[in-house]
Amino acid sequence: MAAKKILMLVGDFVEDYEAMVPYQMLVLAGHQVDVVCPEKQPGDRVKTAVHDFEGDQTYSEKPGHRFAITADFAAVDPAGYDALVLPGGRAPEYLRLNKRVVEIVRHFANARKPIAAICHGPQILITAGVLGGRKCTCYPALKPDVQAAGGQWAEVNETYSNAVVDGNLVTAPAWPAHPEWIRKFFDLLGTKINV
Repeated sequence: MAAKKILMLVGDFVEDYEAMVPYQMLVLAGHQVDVVCPEKQPGDRVKTAVHDFEGDQTYSEKPGHRFAITADFAAVDPAGYDALVLPGGRAPEYLRLNKRVVEIVRHFANARKPIAAICHGPQILITAGVLGGRKCTCYPALKPDVQAAGGQWAEVNETYSNAVVDGNLVTAPAWPAHPEWIRKFFDLLGTKINV
């Protein structure tokens, strides 16, 4: 397996597990992961939020860790990357307003490079206009947005642990899906894990 160069787009209040765990798993597998955020430089950090499912009508939110930015957003050339990761949390809600973020996402979609999006990460895909006709899942509150964008909604199972692949795109509803979501992303990357 050849190591891949992967771009991860984050912002303040990205979901902690949805940034940290994929980052660590991808690096463990030998890939290079560049973490970028608009208006932040390498060495800067974003605040994360931990979302949990505790029986309320929606997820709860608690302070998470500070997650390091490792590359310069302004210098990113998406042509130099093999894949893209879009974690969830609250960050995608405002990251999608950044024109350059949308352009980067469109590059990966148009080039048919692997894209892994989880939870609210597909908000950026919706704004980029790349979900039309694509089957995906995400946090259930985004179902109307996915459908309005022409996406084909895949239902979320009761444990939020399923992931859906459509071509180069793998999506999942929330961090409980990490085993399935990351496994399917590894498949798209050609990463083999020997157990």
